Amino acid sequence: MLVLRSAPASPFGRKVKIAAYELGLIDKIEITAADTTDPNEVLRSQNPLGKIPTLVLEDGTTLFDSRVIVEYLDDLAGGGKLFPRGAERFKQLRLQALGDGIADATLLQVYEIRFRPEEGRNAAWVANQASKVSRALAELEKAPPAFERPRIGEIALASALGYLDLRQEGKWRSGHPNLVAWLDDFAAKVPSFETTRVKS
Repeated sequence: MLVLRSAPASPFGRKVKIAAYELGLIDKIEITAADTTDPNEVLRSQNPLGKIPTLVLEDGTTLFDSRVIVEYLDDLAGGGKLFPRGAERFKQLRLQALGDGIADATLLQVYEIRFRPEEGRNAAWVANQASKVSRALAELEKAPPAFERPRIGEIALASALGYLDLRQEGKWRSGHPNLVAWLDDFAAKVPSFETTRVKS
């Protein structure tokens, strides 16, 4: 049995979970919560960075971060399912990087509020993170990625948009009708998107 150390709201953990569902591997994975702020959390011995998601293999070795974990799961499932070959592979990797970047910039904004006292917050730094998200959404709005079955790029993007819904109350939706329609289509085609959704 593989063990996935994550947190329910993590967009990167959600990406791994959706990938596992789509690859037919979810029943081979035990998902256990991890507290990255706890100095006594065993996660720190499983991953020296103390970050989630971390995948514990059957022999006790570990893999991290989400990009490495999903590559491993795809290989475990026979390969080529989430990561196509040739030029299409790099399109998917680019889209994954864009989705991960949206999630990362959003997460950094959340951390600034959650962990830094109000008088110590850097408004310019927060605005810079927000501008990364805005530019990425604007590019994606022009031409949301077409797909028949989800691959890693689409999974990463859906996870990032889901995180924006969770942490920023879906404010991104009003200016991005094409992306909203895209996410609705993704949710309809990929039941694991709803299965992995955190409501609060």
